[in-house]
Amino acid sequence: MAYSALYEKSFRKMQSLIGAQVDIAPGPGWRWVDEKPARYSGEIERFFWENTDRAIDKWVHYLPLYERYFAPFRHRPVRVLEIGVQNGGSARMWRDWFGPEAILFGIDIDPACAQLDGESARIRIGSQDDATFLRSVVAEMGGLDVVIDDGSHVMSHIHSSFRTLFPLLSEGGVYLVEDLHTAYWADYEGGYRRRSSFLETVKIMIDDMHCWYHGSGQMERASADMLGGLHVHDSLVVIDKAAMHPPRRAMTGTTQLAGHGSKAGGS
Repeated sequence: MAYSALYEKSFRKMQSLIGAQVDIAPGPGWRWVDEKPARYSGEIERFFWENTDRAIDKWVHYLPLYERYFAPFRHRPVRVLEIGVQNGGSARMWRDWFGPEAILFGIDIDPACAQLDGESARIRIGSQDDATFLRSVVAEMGGLDVVIDDGSHVMSHIHSSFRTLFPLLSEGGVYLVEDLHTAYWADYEGGYRRRSSFLETVKIMIDDMHCWYHGSGQMERASADMLGGLHVHDSLVVIDKAAMHPPRRAMTGTTQLAGHGSKAGGS
């Protein structure tokens, strides 16, 4: 399995943080999972573990999450943008999962990735921090349904991409950001509860999604009125795009217990 710079850095930092706190001796057996699972959770996990071609490195708990959130888009002419191409292995995985009808694009700042253009996806060279570049790629794609941000993992870059691309995402689309453990690291402009962290922005969006109840409006303009759901996992966030509507309440049936016109503690 190929070691990317981020994962090498991740494990070094996790060793320093965790190794001193718990009874684990960090080493190769702890750092990397080498054995295939006894049973695959799905087709993405199968592709990953059976892969012998272009390198893919992933935190293994991501694999079933991809299937959960990308299942509605499989075998459709879905428009998918991957930020961060690296070795091109993940593009092959996405092509296998989404199917031949998918319009699959990848972007990377490394000019060497241009040699992968047309192999499994169309590859364009540019920065995820460049709004003009991102808009040009989406225009070439003819729209956008799924974003997978596996790019620089720098907080300002994640914010820039999100604030450019989420407004361009189709309603019903999903926006996935991974490797958000970097949101806690100063090297990536993060830090525990630091305002620059994308996870702090996610917390703001949770408040925005509940604006009906606090009356303070919405703070994140890129997702205003279009937050269908927020799903937070270890180092991975998925944001559903759907129009927000004031909640409605209903009750069916006619029989009620005497004195219990509403649930205890309810309104």
